[in-house]
Amino acid sequence: MKLRIASYNVHGFVGMDGRRDVARIASVLRGLDAQVIALQEVIFAERGSRSPEPVEILAELSGYHAVSAPIQRDDGVTFGNALLSRLPVRETRRICLSYPRCEPRTALEVIVETGARPLRVVATHLGLRPAERRFQVRRILEHVEGDEQSVTVLLGDFNEWFLMGRPLRWLHARFGRGPSARTFPSRFPLFALDRIWVHPQRALCGFSAHASGPARRASDHLPVVAQVEV
Repeated sequence: MKLRIASYNVHGFVGMDGRRDVARIASVLRGLDAQVIALQEVIFAERGSRSPEPVEILAELSGYHAVSAPIQRDDGVTFGNALLSRLPVRETRRICLSYPRCEPRTALEVIVETGARPLRVVATHLGLRPAERRFQVRRILEHVEGDEQSVTVLLGDFNEWFLMGRPLRWLHARFGRGPSARTFPSRFPLFALDRIWVHPQRALCGFSAHASGPARRASDHLPVVAQVEV
């Protein structure tokens, strides 16, 4: 059984034109045609906001079930990771990745029913400081260590600019040296910040950035899509 699994930093639903447009992001998501999509930089609510959560709007527009892991920042904005799934979700869990004196971060772990092997998805958005990312990658690797029964997918915006940095080396050691594609900035991509790793590595059957015209305008990152054999 092959699944399409995607990751997309939606930049608070603000596009390259500076306009916030949830429906535009939903249109890009439909174009991915993925069974599971991890989202980063989702703004759930601003201070005093009473509008519906954007993840719920996306679930309605795109035909997905939504799972979210919101965090409240010091400025009152509630933001974080979310996951959209067309498949039944069996379990969810948060992994705290917050680092001292930095913006709070989490990873969202979801167990998805596939009808075959369990699919374990860990979606995250790592921090901006190198020491912060090293701490966060160690936490994630400790969490996924030892699970050889599931197909494990680790994906998200890893904010890792250094190809020989320790976080990437540690991730390659666990998951294998997976493919990469330039995703940031979306109009003229130079950096491979958005990635998908799969364990066992042989379950990864394909990987690419989704560089359609709408995707280049809807966010400052391009989505990435992997084909995974479960």
